[in-house]
Amino acid sequence: MADNSTLARPYARAVFDLAQGENNLAKWSDVLGLLAMIVSDRAMAAAIGNPRIAKEKLSIALISIGGDIFDEKAQNLVKLLVENNRLVLLPAMAELYEAYRAEAEATIKAEVTSAVKLTQEQQQKLAAVLKKRLGRDVEISCSLDQSLLGGAIIRAGDLVIDGSVSGQLDKLANALTG
Repeated sequence: MADNSTLARPYARAVFDLAQGENNLAKWSDVLGLLAMIVSDRAMAAAIGNPRIAKEKLSIALISIGGDIFDEKAQNLVKLLVENNRLVLLPAMAELYEAYRAEAEATIKAEVTSAVKLTQEQQQKLAAVLKKRLGRDVEISCSLDQSLLGGAIIRAGDLVIDGSVSGQLDKLANALTG
């Protein structure tokens, strides 16, 4: 059986094409993000997997949770996914959609894990260097991991740069024992 990413791809692409045609990429990010969060809830996941809950009731419940965020097109998407038993694909759909959006907007998200908190100036310099290297605008999100001892690990798409002290020590140890 195909994995969720493979099954989610045509749905994500269709939503992306619709959003791009409407020039409303941000709205659909919100819609898919909320739907992914809803179906990931433990109680909702149990309801989705319960064959005794009618598909119509499930659609109504999801749409009511979304409230004003779900316009007619978003409601139709919910109904389609419920009818085709594809609600479990929503987290993968949201992730794929965001990748399509980032590519269209020429942006990439970079996760920076550092031993100490980066200043705003350091984040800006890092974003500028990554923009030059990747050819895209870079959105940086930072987290702390004191076990790195110093330096940082940067993840941006498929690119991983390990500039941490612990990473350098691991490389040295491998070189000495290899």
